[in-house]
Amino acid sequence: MAAKGTLQINILGTSFSIQANEDSLYLDKLLQYYRSTVEDVARSTDLKEPIKIAVLAGIMITDELMKERQNAASTDSLMVNAELSEVEKRTIQMMKKLDQALN
Repeated sequence: MAAKGTLQINILGTSFSIQANEDSLYLDKLLQYYRSTVEDVARSTDLKEPIKIAVLAGIMITDELMKERQNAASTDSLMVNAELSEVEKRTIQMMKKLDQALN
């Protein structure tokens, strides 16, 4: 079981702490990434309301996650197809050898 970690969150004028079943270093990395995304949203938009900035940052991170999952699924599919092609090739070769042996 992962160690429990505590994370102190101070972002967009809000402050609170959380505990999670992850270590504190991992939680700090998550917060740093989220904070960076929030800062990018704040710089690149005209949004001033913290809740809107936070929601947009969350949507952007979710978009990244979904694209990564789609890329992983595509890669897995290509690997399966490549493996099938190899199996098909070997099967055809075996069938030819069987035909030659039986004739």
